[in-house]
Amino acid sequence: MGKTNVGRVILGGLLAGLILNIFEYVLNGVVFASQWDAFEKMLGRQMRPGAIPFFIVSTFVTGIGVVWLYAAARPRLGPGPTTAALTGLAFWLFAYAIPAANGIAANLEPGRLTLTVHLILLVGTVLASVCGAWLYREAANP
Repeated sequence: MGKTNVGRVILGGLLAGLILNIFEYVLNGVVFASQWDAFEKMLGRQMRPGAIPFFIVSTFVTGIGVVWLYAAARPRLGPGPTTAALTGLAFWLFAYAIPAANGIAANLEPGRLTLTVHLILLVGTVLASVCGAWLYREAANP
């Protein structure tokens, strides 16, 4: 078993982050933009000026995280798309689904909209994980 190839985690993670950024932009910035705007107006709030660049960077970090999780799971589950899909599902559960459910339960986020966006992001997270994992290779043993 080789060591984790950090360079490949970052490379695959950037691809995964790109896919997630595209999903999130299309969902939140195009398809559901008017619903998010209405929700913000209902709260009497607006997005902070630096929010979009922050979201973009944090989503690339998320992509790196999902590929790192794949790299960590490979020794136990084996390499390949099945492991990548499972780690994408696990990552989605902890990074997206549970925080969204907490926001819905606390009535801080619109329930149906948040649920819809996050269920679609399940597809995006699994796809991002599989694509990022495709670029990952173990580091050679010294």
